[in-house]
Amino acid sequence: MKTLRYLAIAEGISYISFGLTMPIKYIYKIPEPNYAVGMIHGILFIAFCLGALWVQQQKKWPLSTLLVLWVSSLIPFGTFWSERKYLRQ
Repeated sequence: MKTLRYLAIAEGISYISFGLTMPIKYIYKIPEPNYAVGMIHGILFIAFCLGALWVQQQKKWPLSTLLVLWVSSLIPFGTFWSERKYLRQ
């Protein structure tokens, strides 16, 4: 559970960082930071989704909780909210 909390926070930070590198890529035509941050964000996103699935199976959470965690990973700042609401115990 602690690992999933850290993943949620890291994924949220990577999501924000990815959003910050987008103007660098499209306005200033410098794509390299976006590639690196995008790769890190992708890995953390997949790790969070798989981690949420694993914790849901271990804790026998309802499927709706898993779906909320997955949807929150698609929304900016969503993983911060889900970490506070669902993962702090």
